[in-house]
Amino acid sequence: MQDAKRNKKTKLSIIIPCYNEEKTLKKCVEKVLAIADELLALELIIVDDCSNDQSLSIAKGLESNSSEIKVFGHEKNRGKGAALRTGFRHATGDFVAVQDADLEYDPMELKKLLVPLVNGEADVVLGSRFLSAGTHRVLYFWHYVGNKFLTLVSNMFTDLNLTDMETCYKVFRREVIKGIEIEENRFGFEPEIVAKVAHKRLRIFEMGISYYGRTYEDGKKIGVRDGFRALYCIFRYNANRAPVPIQFLIYLFIGGVAALFNLGSFLTMLAIGMSVNTSAPVAFILAAILNYVLCIFLLFRHKARWNSVSELLIYWLVVGGVCLIDLAVTKSLIFAGTTPGIAKMWASIIGLLFNFLGRRFLVFPEPRSGPWKAQTIAIREDSE
Repeated sequence: MQDAKRNKKTKLSIIIPCYNEEKTLKKCVEKVLAIADELLALELIIVDDCSNDQSLSIAKGLESNSSEIKVFGHEKNRGKGAALRTGFRHATGDFVAVQDADLEYDPMELKKLLVPLVNGEADVVLGSRFLSAGTHRVLYFWHYVGNKFLTLVSNMFTDLNLTDMETCYKVFRREVIKGIEIEENRFGFEPEIVAKVAHKRLRIFEMGISYYGRTYEDGKKIGVRDGFRALYCIFRYNANRAPVPIQFLIYLFIGGVAALFNLGSFLTMLAIGMSVNTSAPVAFILAAILNYVLCIFLLFRHKARWNSVSELLIYWLVVGGVCLIDLAVTKSLIFAGTTPGIAKMWASIIGLLFNFLGRRFLVFPEPRSGPWKAQTIAIREDSE
């Protein structure tokens, strides 16, 4: 950390979530303690997630021999995210890092990840397994593909240009991680924390690290269901703050469902003898209600407040305005000789665009995600 510009000793809190890691925990802790120096003080917080091997007793033994170690335990297994939540709550360092107990990552590299933080250049630093020219154990091809795919989807939703969203090595200013509520209990923590960091528009750096991955025989725990959960978390924690093109793609699904309902209702009312002047607006209003419900549950749900008359007024003005557009287009096309079904279809498509714009910018306005001022910076290691 010679490049760090500081006048006092830095304290780093390292959270070690642990579940059935009796084979590697002691060695991991020894390697972490070895990174301390005259400028870096450590606080190790081991959180045992109800291991059914000797992990907890090993952790307690390590705690009794070192004032730098604190051990906390869960009475039942709750997952990595829950363990990190416990650890973050007890962290007191200037900066907070995550270290898995399985020795897939080299603790010595935490020191270089700290440099942009200590220099005041970054709020969060991520260690990327895909930027480094260092040592990498060759393992599962489809895990690599899955990681790259999840990172790509996450980047599309967060507007960041990360190379390794799923990395364990994430280092934060303590104020940053203390200000984020972690909801995920398992490996969904990774996409969740990236999403919430992106929402805060913090200064995010990325640096290459080495990686010593392990096999399932060695105790690797992440699986296919965690990949699907990661996709769900990317959608859940990002949809309401995603870039406009991504939100419009989501709204195409919502609007498409509502448009089909609009068309079906319109044709049904025409079939029972109702006039175009009545059936078109009634069908539109029913579809607008369905559209609203889907928006709340899938897209803009976090801003469904309705705390003031003005919010309700804006919503109904948008609905009313698009309703008039829908009616005008429908009647104009029918007058021009188009069949009622085709006329209503085109009106619904046009209404889809106006509905999205009205909801996104007037009814449910959200600040965007992504980096603040400067773009996310990737620091690549020298080739020497």
